[in-house]
Amino acid sequence: MDRPEIAIVTGAGRGLGQATALALAENGYRVVVATRSAASADAVVSRIGEAGGEALPLQLDIGDPRSIGSATTTLLAAVAAKWPASPLSVLVNNAGIGHFAPLGEVSAADFDDTFAVNVRGPFLLIQALAPHLAEGGRVVTLSSSLSRHVSPATAVYAASKAAVEALSRSLALELGRRGIRINTIAPGPTATDFNGGAMRDDAELRAGLSQQTALGKVGEPAEIADAVVTLVAPGMRWVTGERLEVSGGVLL
Repeated sequence: MDRPEIAIVTGAGRGLGQATALALAENGYRVVVATRSAASADAVVSRIGEAGGEALPLQLDIGDPRSIGSATTTLLAAVAAKWPASPLSVLVNNAGIGHFAPLGEVSAADFDDTFAVNVRGPFLLIQALAPHLAEGGRVVTLSSSLSRHVSPATAVYAASKAAVEALSRSLALELGRRGIRINTIAPGPTATDFNGGAMRDDAELRAGLSQQTALGKVGEPAEIADAVVTLVAPGMRWVTGERLEVSGGVLL
C-alpha cells in the first residue's frame, strides 16, 4: 500500500473482532479498534503497537444510535489528526449479541436487543460512514452459518443474521457505483468467548460440533480473521453482495 489504509473493526476488544483487528494490522492496515469498553480497546491498541502496527481506540456501543453518531464524529476527528493522508477504506461490522432460548422463553426485549445490535447497528454505522469511505472501500459484516442451517433455540439470532445478509446485498447494489464492495462472512462454530465461551471452554460441546464439520474441528478466531483479510484484499476486487461461509464445512 502506498498510503496505509484505515480499517475500522467493531467489537474489536475480544474474540473474532480482536483477531480481525490484529490480522488487519499485521497486513499493513491502520486499525480503529471500536468497542464498548475503553479498557479493552486500549489493550488491543497496545498489542498492535507492540507488534509494530498502528491503531486508535474508539468507544462505540453499536446498539445505541446516539453512540454511533458521537463515535463517528470522534472517529473522523481522530483520523484527520493522526492519519490525515490515509483513506478510510475498510469497515468490519463484527459486534453482535446472541440470545439463545426456546420459543417460549424469548422475550420481546431479547428480540429487540438482538435486532438493535445485529441489524440496526451495522445499518446505521454504514449509513454514517458511507459518505466518508474512500472510492473502492470495503464493508464486511459478520453473519453466521446459522443463516443456512438450523439449530435449537437459535431462531432470533439466526433471523438477525439472515437480515444482515439481505441488507448487505441491497447496500452492495446501492454503493457499488462508488466501487464500494459489501459482503458478509458467515462463521461456523468457533472457539471464542461468545455465548459465555461455550465453544471455547466446553470440551464435550466442541467434540460434538467437530463431528458436524467436514474438516473435523471447531474453528479458531484467527481462521475467521484470515478470511476477512482475504475478502478485503485487492485479489477479491470483483466480489460484492456475496455471503462467504467460513465454517469448515459444517452440516454440508
